[in-house]
Amino acid sequence: MGKKKWLSVGLVALGLFLAACDSGSSTTTSSTTTADSSTFTYAISGDPSSMNPINTSDRWGLTVANMIFSPLVAIDGDGNSENVLAESVEPAADGKSVTVKLKQGIKWSDGQAFTADDVVFTYTKKADKANGNADSLWIGDQAIKAVKVDDYTVRFDFPTVSAAAVNNIVTETFIIPEHIYKDVTDFSVSELPETPVGTGPYKLKEYKRGQYLQFEANENYFGTKPSIKNVTLQIIESTNTAKVALQKGEVDATVVLPSDIKDLDTDSISTYAYSENRIGYLGLNSQTEQLKDVKVRQAIFYALNKDEMNKAAYLDEKYYATPYSFLPPANKFVSDDVEKYSTDDAKAKKLLAEAGVSDLKINLAFTASDPAQSLQATLIQQQLAKVGITVELQGGDGTAIYTELRKADSTKYNMFLGGYIMGNDPDQYARLFKTGGGSNYFKLANDTVDQLFNDGAVELDTTKREAIYDDLQKEIADQAVIYPIVDNKKILAANKRIQGIDDAKLVPIYTFEDMAKLTIK
Repeated sequence: MGKKKWLSVGLVALGLFLAACDSGSSTTTSSTTTADSSTFTYAISGDPSSMNPINTSDRWGLTVANMIFSPLVAIDGDGNSENVLAESVEPAADGKSVTVKLKQGIKWSDGQAFTADDVVFTYTKKADKANGNADSLWIGDQAIKAVKVDDYTVRFDFPTVSAAAVNNIVTETFIIPEHIYKDVTDFSVSELPETPVGTGPYKLKEYKRGQYLQFEANENYFGTKPSIKNVTLQIIESTNTAKVALQKGEVDATVVLPSDIKDLDTDSISTYAYSENRIGYLGLNSQTEQLKDVKVRQAIFYALNKDEMNKAAYLDEKYYATPYSFLPPANKFVSDDVEKYSTDDAKAKKLLAEAGVSDLKINLAFTASDPAQSLQATLIQQQLAKVGITVELQGGDGTAIYTELRKADSTKYNMFLGGYIMGNDPDQYARLFKTGGGSNYFKLANDTVDQLFNDGAVELDTTKREAIYDDLQKEIADQAVIYPIVDNKKILAANKRIQGIDDAKLVPIYTFEDMAKLTIK
């Protein structure tokens, strides 16, 4: 694919960080990708919000990045780290640096050698706050620096001791080649003005916005050589339309809801349920006039019933867990010692009265194409009506909603539905809740929250660090800007002709840890 065609894609930059990870744009069941022995077709719900590996943070942008590029270290579905481009990762005894030895003999998809220069180049660009995804590469008000030691060794120097930095640095940053991108002047855009060259299992062949992305195997891939020559990500916004396409054999795989499983032909289709350690939530914009008072926000939470929402959307507890903290239930730092906001209409009314609020009218934004969010929105509207709060439902395109919420002074939406997958270390959640955080759609500005995040990031004593994050979870719950609803399992439905799914491993965000290990029967 030539440079001109790559420039024609025209994506709009948006750092959702999976806050609207199931949103999409146009719907199609184009027959450009019929089933054959050399092509795997996976239905996805929308276009990537960004195709730039430096700043992409939405589900489909990261999925594409994981096919084309590689990180130093990846996190598997069980939360364990696996070296990818890194041969070894050695933290310094003083906690102020990490040395990474790189694997040798790896080539970019254009045949040139991968070296430390590419790693230093990538991290330098990502650490630039102007490029939109630097949060994890800063400690306090200073950036972490990547230093070349030799052609296959990179040292990351911290401005101060950091317990969080080791994990934040080496995981999920996709390395890009310096020789391809060295002349690019703006890395804040959603598309880079060069044909993508990576170390991943596949190369991007063609992208038609709103229709599909087509990939071909990377002959220079350093891992298991892809068994399937071609992969197509078919863009189908409607989950029901995608399910029908799967049943007709027009696509090989798609994500389905628990209620869809009964409709599938078990002779030809298998389903796989797996955890993503995800938080699906209701968010409150604390900057809006109606929700500035914490008592009003708390009243809203006491009027809600997440059990009712989850049973309606996910049917059975084998498909979901119920969170109370901003951390997912399986996180090793999670605490139950937080305000759970058990349904209490009387308490909700009392708090509204104390705040001097009556006949409250607010709106709720949600992704209209997401069946779970649509159901949650309707139930939230009904539940809040019981305490005298009128909710206007504003269903729309998830990408557009979060583009609006990302604006620093946005007050268009009072409430919004979303979700995130942030990783294992609590410090990775700072961008959601710290003042000015890159994904702080709640517009929370709280000195205690900021200080606890700062303290937790640099505390090396595990017991003390756990105590800090216990206090942090309690404080964020008390601020009532996020109402955790669900940690729902993802359910992949796939035609039985696609094999090797267990070997490819189902993981958060990307669906497949390594798509190269899939085979076609």
